[in-house]
Amino acid sequence: MARIVAANDDDSMELNAISSMHDSTLGQLLKNVSDVRKMAIGDETPVHESLNQDYDDGYMRTVPFVLSFDNLTYNVSVRRKLEFRNLFPRRRTEDPEIAQTARPKTKTLLNNISGETRDGEIMAVLGASGSGKSTLIDALANRIAKGSLKGTVKLNGETLHSRMLKVISAYVMQDDLLFPMLTVEETLMFAAEFRLPRSLPKSKKKLRVQALIDQLGIRNAAKTIIGDEGHRGISGGERRRVSIGIDIIHDPILLFLDEPTSGLDSTSAFMVVKVLKRIAQSGSIVIMSIHQPSHRVLGLLDRLIFLSRGHTVYSGSPASLPRFFTEFGSPIPENENRTEFALDLIRELEGSAGGTRGLVEFNKKWQEMKKQNNRQPPLTPPSSPYPNLTLKEAIAASISRGKLVSGGESVAHGGTTTNTTTLAVPAFANPMWIEIKTLSKRSMLNSRRQPELFGIRIASVVITGFILATVFWRLDNSPKGVQERLGFFAFAMSTMFYTCADALPVFLQERYIFMRETAYNAYRRSSYVLSHAIVSFPSLIFLSVAFAATTYWAVGLDGGPMGLLFYCLIILASFWSGSSFVTFLSGVVPSVMLGYTIVVAILAYFLLFSGFFINRNRIPDYWIWFHYMSLVKYPYEAVLQNEFSDATKCFVRGVQIFDNTPLGELPEVMKLRLLDTVSKSLGVTISSSTCLTTGSDILTKQGVVQLSKWNCLFITVAFGFLFRILFYFTLLLGSKNKRR
Repeated sequence: MARIVAANDDDSMELNAISSMHDSTLGQLLKNVSDVRKMAIGDETPVHESLNQDYDDGYMRTVPFVLSFDNLTYNVSVRRKLEFRNLFPRRRTEDPEIAQTARPKTKTLLNNISGETRDGEIMAVLGASGSGKSTLIDALANRIAKGSLKGTVKLNGETLHSRMLKVISAYVMQDDLLFPMLTVEETLMFAAEFRLPRSLPKSKKKLRVQALIDQLGIRNAAKTIIGDEGHRGISGGERRRVSIGIDIIHDPILLFLDEPTSGLDSTSAFMVVKVLKRIAQSGSIVIMSIHQPSHRVLGLLDRLIFLSRGHTVYSGSPASLPRFFTEFGSPIPENENRTEFALDLIRELEGSAGGTRGLVEFNKKWQEMKKQNNRQPPLTPPSSPYPNLTLKEAIAASISRGKLVSGGESVAHGGTTTNTTTLAVPAFANPMWIEIKTLSKRSMLNSRRQPELFGIRIASVVITGFILATVFWRLDNSPKGVQERLGFFAFAMSTMFYTCADALPVFLQERYIFMRETAYNAYRRSSYVLSHAIVSFPSLIFLSVAFAATTYWAVGLDGGPMGLLFYCLIILASFWSGSSFVTFLSGVVPSVMLGYTIVVAILAYFLLFSGFFINRNRIPDYWIWFHYMSLVKYPYEAVLQNEFSDATKCFVRGVQIFDNTPLGELPEVMKLRLLDTVSKSLGVTISSSTCLTTGSDILTKQGVVQLSKWNCLFITVAFGFLFRILFYFTLLLGSKNKRR
């Protein structure tokens, strides 16, 4: 081992003695997993033999891990306020005070933070709001962009790389981001499907989930749905434990938590931290931020770091708090909660003229004094059967001893007890098709338990179709009928896209679940995009058939069976394109209300430039590009060609030429006389039955001459795929989930 932490305080010796305790139920499960892996790699060692050698009177001798961080510093730029005077350029000045105000300001969120912790321990980061607790957790969890954070984070003396950290760690967010209609057991089982390797049989994954349910203390709620505002589900404390369970399903070596007790009552908070203590004792390093722990919670913590405006004001064990503040000159009263007193004192100092500078300097001196009093060379703990291992070898040894690290496999070399191990760490635990299958299954299960959502969608489509059918009932082939057909097609095709706007909240509601799951490579972003498309497509088929069946015969559209088939296809293509467009926007906009505003506006522009309100030949050159970008243009032109493609069908005969003009109000006899006069003037015989306008003439008049109806269909479908690809890139670029 490159570095092992020594006990700094008297109470640490006692805590280290019990840090390797392992939950019996989980231990038995891990034995079974070890057996499976032995058989998979062809190891002929009797099952459980190596594991049993590591137990002594109920104590599990785990592979030691030490996480150390040194001089972590993080600065952010503070945007200047927009003031009227800043809108005008200033003259250059030599006054340093004025020059200083013109420069961009920076704020220090972390200032040379150092510390260390080891497996079996819980390190808690405390401080008032704005002290830097969450920032420090993000820094340790590699959630700050590369280059912005200064300092080093090492595990067993070796720098942690991003890919390795994603595999061996987990991060539990402050908010409980869960699917409301899944049960506790289903939620954890899907997490197991994502995070545990495909090589592990499903029966073993189920055993892991059942053991985790017992470990989390949520057996009574296993069959209960998570719930939300509209559906009664589990309690707040149980939700928090489920959130933790999702991220520890693969039994990570490092576990980071951002205020896991926030919003919970004292009992629920104690139960959550008690669960974290069990996780630590199973061989993990647990680091969490916490606002104000109770006396019982404090008894479960091993190391504390108090922060004040990005500075360390205390770092050590809970037992050393009284001695620290006594030497500082502010002794803790006998019957008062230690952390409450410390936090109150820190807040009081922050409001004083000198701030916490004195406490920060005293902590530095106190730490130096402790190092001088404990000058000992780092020792390998006697409980470790794996001395002098590299980090990868230590992780591989940990995997071989039962740690269900996501997709990590340890490969043994040699045939004796001095075997060395190497670590094969794939980026993802499962192949792409498994991810798509699991994501689709979860989405369909969640949707199936909310049938009212699809019911509302299909009801809106049927009602819209019914209104259109009754308004445009049985249109004839007169000039007025032609004009009414054009209006029906324009409104119907734009309705397809507006109806898709209700898909906007889907991803916005799942956004943070997606970011949490992909942050640690639970699945590929491309798998999510494909799964999203696969799950949404069947509902589009039902919507298309419902709208076509409601309007086709009632309006009296032409084309026969093949015309009906194409009508269904172009409606389906419109739904697909519109759904993809809205899905893409959901990956860009931050909120539902802003998303609806943008969708409605853009779809209105698409309709304006579709060719219905203004013919393509009449659109100004500087706007013609928008005509070709309009999603409504291609379905609109496709249904026009489907309706008016018959060159032998007549829509204007004889005196009907005067319809839709002021002459249309004249008596029939007068129209015949006018028609005869026109006929003589042109030298062409035009009777009342002469066909003057065919379907081809209507298409030419509307400017629909560039593309065939099948090309319009293909372009509409292609738009759908284009927006799905753009959606993927928005996920790729916009879900890094890192501070800059």
